[in-house]
Amino acid sequence: MLQRHLRAACAAAAAAGALLVAGLSGSASAQPSASPTLPTAAETLHAADAPPALLGALQRDLGLNRQQALRRLANEAEAGATAGRLRAALGTDFAGAWVRGTESSTLTVATTDPADVPAIRARGADAVVVDHSLAALDAAKARVDRAAAHRGTTGSPVWYVDVRANTLVVRAIRADAARSLLTAAHVDASFARIVKSAEHPRPLYDLRGGDAYYIDNSSRCSIGFPVTRGTQQGFATAGHCGRAGSSTTGSNRVAQGTFQASVFPGNDMAWVAANASWTATPDVNGSAVQVAGSAQAPVGSSVCRSGSTTGWHCGTVQQLNASVTYQEGTVTGVTRTSVCAEPGDSGGSFISGSQAQGVTSGGSGNCTSGGTTYFQPVNPILQSYGLTLKTAGTGPGDPGDPGDPGDPGGTWSAGTVYQAGDTVTYGGAAYRCLQGHQAQLGWEPPNTPALWQRV
Repeated sequence: MLQRHLRAACAAAAAAGALLVAGLSGSASAQPSASPTLPTAAETLHAADAPPALLGALQRDLGLNRQQALRRLANEAEAGATAGRLRAALGTDFAGAWVRGTESSTLTVATTDPADVPAIRARGADAVVVDHSLAALDAAKARVDRAAAHRGTTGSPVWYVDVRANTLVVRAIRADAARSLLTAAHVDASFARIVKSAEHPRPLYDLRGGDAYYIDNSSRCSIGFPVTRGTQQGFATAGHCGRAGSSTTGSNRVAQGTFQASVFPGNDMAWVAANASWTATPDVNGSAVQVAGSAQAPVGSSVCRSGSTTGWHCGTVQQLNASVTYQEGTVTGVTRTSVCAEPGDSGGSFISGSQAQGVTSGGSGNCTSGGTTYFQPVNPILQSYGLTLKTAGTGPGDPGDPGDPGDPGGTWSAGTVYQAGDTVTYGGAAYRCLQGHQAQLGWEPPNTPALWQRV
């Protein structure tokens, strides 16, 4: 819960041509699209649209030069699409995926079945055979989440599925607290690993993503992402920043809006409806970056944050679907990162390339010595409150006006949040979602092979 502004400098990705140089040539080109006219994953996700401020922060925080930063972002976009296709193909054998290397040039996909290895390698990815499927590990974590709801977990404040280690990790200040939690959750020791850690995440208190705003003329947080709900404009932010009915003022101390809904703990999500003086934009403070969508980045990907205390800072995605205990209670479903943050960055924007990832929740450490920061993913916020992410234009296609006589019809719908594995129909064909995202006009399934696979 980092309620101040951070410099989320996320670099954008290189042109598609750079992929063949970067090392993801197999996965990037194994099935780039059904037709030469269709966009690559990097093109769909606007990986090459990285503004200078984001590239600068990526270079500073990850030790890259400009071309490395660009190639890394392009490779991460292609890896996400390849991982999505393999997840669909492997089914219950799938045990997670991650990228590694200076330029994220290597995609690794884990499976529980050795027979899957040739199919994984055929996609240009490295294959690892492990004991536990991702579904089994997620189920174990869900049992821990349920057990944590009925007991104190300040002694073991963080737990998550580590796909690279193929285990459920509990980070504990006291090992006995972690063992007690696992026992209460009926999680077998073979599924879990206890890590001794002094990490003690806490909320950090003190319409552009990353801009400061004030709650009830008191505490300060940061805007996550501007959104709309019908004709109402506003922004998504962290739930611990305020409760429904709390008023907000902008960084200029001008009346801004009111919290419409808020959840914390449990989740860490909220949204604020702005008054007529404020206009939602797709911009993130501190750079020329504009949000183009909300496709979820895979483990190992670069990710950057903008907040009203520390500006732009970058790191990598360490684990998805983590749970963390703050003094106020446990929050589940957050993403763990190596990005630093400080008080007042809470609620601010987490972005990978041009793709919105989430809003800053909390963490430990600082931006002098380094730290760990958690973010609440943005897609569940959009889905829970019926919000539409403010983006820069539409996707690569030109769908025409909704309702045109030529509309292909089907169950796919712009504005809907889709998760990996969801199926829709469009133009008489069925498609499976490869990466979680909020659909937008121009991102129809036939136009976006990085996001949808025909079945």
